[in-house]
Amino acid sequence: MTRLAALLGVLSISFSAIFVRLADVSPSTVAFFRASYAIPVLFLIWRLGRGQDYRSTRDRQVAFASGLFLAMDLAFWHQSIRLIGAGLATVLVSIQVVFVGLAAWAMYRERPTGLALFTIPIIFGGVALMSGLGRPDAYGDDPLGGVIFGIFSGVAYALFLLVFRASNRGLAPSAGPLLDATVGVVVGSLIAGLIDPDFDLGLSWPAHGWLLCLALVVQVGGWLFIAAALPRLPALETSVMLLLQPMATVLWATLIFAVNLSLLQWAGAALVLGGIGALTLRGSVERPVPTGSP
Repeated sequence: MTRLAALLGVLSISFSAIFVRLADVSPSTVAFFRASYAIPVLFLIWRLGRGQDYRSTRDRQVAFASGLFLAMDLAFWHQSIRLIGAGLATVLVSIQVVFVGLAAWAMYRERPTGLALFTIPIIFGGVALMSGLGRPDAYGDDPLGGVIFGIFSGVAYALFLLVFRASNRGLAPSAGPLLDATVGVVVGSLIAGLIDPDFDLGLSWPAHGWLLCLALVVQVGGWLFIAAALPRLPALETSVMLLLQPMATVLWATLIFAVNLSLLQWAGAALVLGGIGALTLRGSVERPVPTGSP
């Protein structure tokens, strides 16, 4: 059930880019309203189950800090998209799986299996094929700047996943940590808005409608599922499952915007699905060796 929750969450957040494209507003504006519209709903859900939330003040502060990292990720990622296009930006942010894997190995002794070390590069290659890197315009107007922002985005996303996971080691109901993290996103997006000339709090319809959909489907629905699974699964396994997001996003774009997929993109989808399926069935990390064992 935990892996199913993670899968449902990943499929839900894969609509993020669709709603962002339909809203057509600046990155910091997206992040602000995505979080702001979600907070009342998350607060209501948290309030209903408040009696089961025994997290300390420190845990809540850690969850808030994770939201600042998510706001940084969103700002860096959208800037990367502007400079090099969505394809390469999506591939670069996917390097979070490398940072998460190394950090989980060092911090939680979650050692990747041989299958994971073999399969993850294949999955990453599938993401690259899915993103359409074979197109002549795939590298945008400023490849160097876009790559730098894309790497920063991947690092920020990895930090968000690791810090958010650490904020709920006690396995409290997921609405509490997610609410605190979402408040962090609001604060982080307001800070980003100070340097974003297109930051706008006075949007009109239908932009607000699409941002409301983004908040409810992605920030509330999708991340509630992921937040429930994240502390219960190995960090690397959740990180790898998140690589399904760009693949699903391309498929939704095909259905909604009539985007035609090339043969290479379909091959990339097969690699991603096959690799993640294999790791889900066989496991991505070895069991930690108890301290003192030979």
